[in-house]
Amino acid sequence: MIDNDTMTVATTEVSDLTQDKHILIALDETESSKRALLYVADFLGGFPGIRVTLLRIIPDPSGNYFENAGERAEWIKGQHDKAIAVLENYRDILTQSGFGRDKVSIKVNILNSASVAESILKVQREEGCCTVVVGRRAISRKMEFLFDRTTSKILRAEKRCALWVVE
Repeated sequence: MIDNDTMTVATTEVSDLTQDKHILIALDETESSKRALLYVADFLGGFPGIRVTLLRIIPDPSGNYFENAGERAEWIKGQHDKAIAVLENYRDILTQSGFGRDKVSIKVNILNSASVAESILKVQREEGCCTVVVGRRAISRKMEFLFDRTTSKILRAEKRCALWVVE
């Protein structure tokens, strides 16, 4: 004879042990970012136990860039609204590939660190993401050295997660 109360307790204990793997996809409006998103959609779409945060970091121009604080605030709001629209489109791509809408969140941050790479890794730590996904344009090592790109900084940084670089 099966005791339903025991079954319920066992099921609850097992479900507590299974927690979604959290993936952070750092995005902007570039083709390399879209390729990274499409890779995740194709590779992981429809698999249970995965949740995704779509992240856009908006650079914060220096105080001298704008005439006044109101102009700066208006620019940031415009950039934020634009980023939300792009990330909503990206969320739709993921849901069409099989991710539940409730498994895809959107986050837009204003750059508050020394670099975009540091901001991405800060969000990774805060959110407890086990994987960070970034896109990378194919450029020469010389160009990469000169411009010290975000992806390169993330590759060199100490991180406690997997890093997927989609080129």
